[in-house]
Amino acid sequence: MSRRYPTARPTDADRLADLDRGSDLDRGSDLDRGSDLDLPTELLNLPWIDPHNHAHTLSWSDRERYALSGCRSMMMVASGYHWTPYKPVEASDVRFLWDDAINRRTAIERNHFFEAKLGLGIHTGVRIEAPDDLLATMDDYCALEEVVAVGETGVTPSQHVERWDVDEQQAVVQAQMEIAADHGLPVLLHTPNTSGEPKRSYRDGLGVTPGYEKNAGLGADPVLEGDNPALEAVKRDIEAVRDAGLDEDRVVASHADTNNTAYLMEETDCYLSFTIGHSWLIGVDAVDVANAIDEYGPNRITIDTDCANVLRTDPYAVKRAMFELYRYGVDVDDIRTVVYENPRDVFGLAE
Repeated sequence: MSRRYPTARPTDADRLADLDRGSDLDRGSDLDRGSDLDLPTELLNLPWIDPHNHAHTLSWSDRERYALSGCRSMMMVASGYHWTPYKPVEASDVRFLWDDAINRRTAIERNHFFEAKLGLGIHTGVRIEAPDDLLATMDDYCALEEVVAVGETGVTPSQHVERWDVDEQQAVVQAQMEIAADHGLPVLLHTPNTSGEPKRSYRDGLGVTPGYEKNAGLGADPVLEGDNPALEAVKRDIEAVRDAGLDEDRVVASHADTNNTAYLMEETDCYLSFTIGHSWLIGVDAVDVANAIDEYGPNRITIDTDCANVLRTDPYAVKRAMFELYRYGVDVDDIRTVVYENPRDVFGLAE
């Protein structure tokens, strides 16, 4: 039975009635329609896992936002070339980043109550001098309980400051995958994104975007060219996976987008992780996730924020996406699979 509203001014229901005069519309009933919806209130408290961020580089308040929005567990990726002291990067710089993340991890868990594990790898976004020195130490690091993945890593079409030969990159990526296979660890891939042309250029010297604190003017000439270098890099990664003897279902391709989704879902057994913490930069958002779920199902899809201190990023991104996915028609069970169960199972988090 609908309620009558003692409103002095016309309500939405009155307006609708005016548009539909002569029908059996019960004036006032439209204000009750929201109460008839079976809203998924479980989404308010559904835990989620972030399988790719650099949260140890964020502020205390940003990490608190993860906790407030229901983050149950996260994998903090320590291999962030963006904030190394100088370029080219020495092996000791990367190892310092690994050590810093290891040192801070326990305090982060204690302060914010979510589980914080680590991914360690050699990123190819800049050339690293003497990468074999890092590879020689990775075995001991990967034996640590808090290290749950190798990465992020993967062939990159172009570098910052200095080019890194693509075959050398692929060899370093494959060596890491072999270490991961030896330790039974999954691998987090960094897959290059494609983006559209900017609507307008910034002033000279102000960089590619005010939300990314990297000097874009120091980009080196690409080492991969052609019609689709971003996809070619991903195909090289998969070649490395196979040559390393690593099971493809132990690989999570982060930064999934419309350029690589079909290849990865149809020609590999890898998982896809859609990075939505900085949609303004790479153009990937909950719509892409919903479309992928519709096309391929939820069982090899997850979401990450990739929040880092060099980017304008959003620790609330996954929580917002959960509501958006439901609005786009994705079932609650599928949302739970994507934001919680898949990263839990692949990375052994929140067990």
